[in-house]
Amino acid sequence: MSQSNQQPRRRVVITGIGAVTPLGLSAPVTWAGLIAGRSGIGPITRFDTTDCPVKIAGEVRDFNPLALLSKPLHPRGPGSEAVTAVFTSKDAKKFGRFTHLGCAAAVEAYTDSGLDAHRASIAPERIGVNLGVGLGGLPEIESTHDTWRKEGFRKISPFFIFQIAPNLLAGQVSILLDLRGPNMALASACATSGHTLGEAAAAIARGDVDAMISGGAESTITPLAIGAFAQMRALSKRNDDPARASRPYDGARDGFVLSEGSVVFVLEEFEHAKQRGARIYAELRGYGATADAYHLSSLSPNAEGSQRSMRAALDRGGLQPEEIDYVSAHATSTPAGDSEEGAAIAAVFAANKSTLNVSGVKSMVGHLLGAAGSMGALAAVLAIRDGIVPPTINLENVDPACAALGLNFTPGQAVHRPVRAALSNCFGFGGTNASLAFSAL
Repeated sequence: MSQSNQQPRRRVVITGIGAVTPLGLSAPVTWAGLIAGRSGIGPITRFDTTDCPVKIAGEVRDFNPLALLSKPLHPRGPGSEAVTAVFTSKDAKKFGRFTHLGCAAAVEAYTDSGLDAHRASIAPERIGVNLGVGLGGLPEIESTHDTWRKEGFRKISPFFIFQIAPNLLAGQVSILLDLRGPNMALASACATSGHTLGEAAAAIARGDVDAMISGGAESTITPLAIGAFAQMRALSKRNDDPARASRPYDGARDGFVLSEGSVVFVLEEFEHAKQRGARIYAELRGYGATADAYHLSSLSPNAEGSQRSMRAALDRGGLQPEEIDYVSAHATSTPAGDSEEGAAIAAVFAANKSTLNVSGVKSMVGHLLGAAGSMGALAAVLAIRDGIVPPTINLENVDPACAALGLNFTPGQAVHRPVRAALSNCFGFGGTNASLAFSAL
């Protein structure tokens, strides 16, 4: 394509954030917990763990899906009557827990963005949805299988497929808020919501839409999921001290802590947001997506794929490594993963290691799988807004291999400092990587 025919790349900004996590039922409460260094990890209550080797997780507590529309929304397109968004007890029965959590975060993000007040002048075709999930409706699969075994085919819920289908979260948010642009669901393990945000931003940048609701959700605290990850020796077994179980970069780390929740953003084209007077949190500058093509569950040697992912996000965002003040790391608290990702960060940011902060918020919220990428992005975006880097808690004795990297892993307490730009990472089984670069306007 000749230069004269090229369209300028449209800028993408964040105008809304929603979160339902082990730290709280909203984005502000979750952020307050992160900067306070509070742990959301505790004993599992969702099933009997008597015979289970792992008895801890990051559960979302006191969640009521029927409360997600406590403030009525009335989305409408130009020339059409307002449609009251409703979510009834019957709707709740149709969907799995990951959809409940995701809808709550999406509605919060949408409300936070202020878009609802402007819907009369925004064609519904100009707003889309890209919401992902890593494992999907595993609780409903397990419970329905038990019902079938005990009571037969006639007792299978007619809503079972709705409860487990990965795209039903995106579909329900689209219906709930009358969003008629692209309606997609990605599944790329723990990199899922990094990819949803990156691909949603790309749709805005190329002009397909003016806004996207994007992020991820997960709810797989079940006997099968906990048991399977435990059999892989991936989970921490610090059952007697759950709040200190997730400890990225610490020499005593013994695995990740499985969690549930959802984090969702409203991404919007910059001029569109500015014209309606929207509050802007940060700009999503760049997105990198790569593959290791090496191993199903281990990073490639020297975390080569992770390095390429970070460099691509910086390059596409027009950012130099020296401009990044904070890296919100994937940092799962696994023995191998933390040191390998740390080495990749140290390589990419070799020129500014002495001034860079790195932290792992999974130390507080655990591993949200399909929502892990958007959880890390929340930390990066709000660090830019508030000038506060959340800590890596439980980092008491840095692993010598990590210490040798010369990085500041922000142990124990949040750090108040200007954050001009930040990068967030998420990596998944199958060797899939996503990195996102954000900056202040």
